Amino acid sequence: MKTVIITGASNGMGYEAALLFAKKGWRVFAGARRVEKIPTASNLTSLKLDVTNSISNTEFIAAILKQTDRIDVLINNAGYGEYGPAEEIPMENIRKQFETNFFGAVELTQLVLPTMRAQKSGRIINISSIGGDLYMPLGAYYHATKAALQQWSDALDSEIKPFGVRSLIVQPGGTASSWGAIAMKNAMKNLKTNSPYAPTVRAVQSALSGEHFGTGATSADLAALFYKAATDATPKRRYFHSFGDRTVVHIARAYPRLFSKLLAFMVKRLTKVEK
Repeated sequence: MKTVIITGASNGMGYEAALLFAKKGWRVFAGARRVEKIPTASNLTSLKLDVTNSISNTEFIAAILKQTDRIDVLINNAGYGEYGPAEEIPMENIRKQFETNFFGAVELTQLVLPTMRAQKSGRIINISSIGGDLYMPLGAYYHATKAALQQWSDALDSEIKPFGVRSLIVQPGGTASSWGAIAMKNAMKNLKTNSPYAPTVRAVQSALSGEHFGTGATSADLAALFYKAATDATPKRRYFHSFGDRTVVHIARAYPRLFSKLLAFMVKRLTKVEK
């Protein structure tokens, strides 16, 4: 029985991934702050985890290693969007965004790598976003964390590959989940009174609501992508759910000026709609 660790398993992609891996016969260790919301299965163990807390991370991995002597896959899925105007988001919230989306994944990876190297196999699957390569207004710090995660993952992969271990990236696009609503709730929280960025917030809220754009993949769709990344005989460096997600990332990377102009046009159009 192979072993997988999944963070952020109390909702969305993490929740569905925990169920899928358990259904496929894996031994699943699922972590989240709200343990009561993690799914249940006979081969699934729920553990409390706050990825922003170093003691919590250490105790989480230690508890797993008391129950198994191998770790086949770590899925660094925990994350959220601390949206809002870059000028107005408090530094405390910016640090929390990096602790959750980046530093938590780094620390958990450091904790499992000795086991993976000793067994000469293992995969670190880091859940980024197409937002690791492209960007939109209000998401400055979210995008920065995902870009950091990707660069770190690639550098890490070059170091651990000789030991039979891989570090891979999954890049979801638009998702039919509560992510957008939570991101915009944070944007409203971070918006100062009489802020000059209020029209931009309304425009982005309209975009993320799905009124002007499709909702994309379901959490179950993305859980299947996680499983593919964990089981591919020849793993890929990047995993995308759709051709559209892959294409927009290519445009943003290969044609940055074009992407910037398209984004400006979209925001201007949405701002007019919201007036």
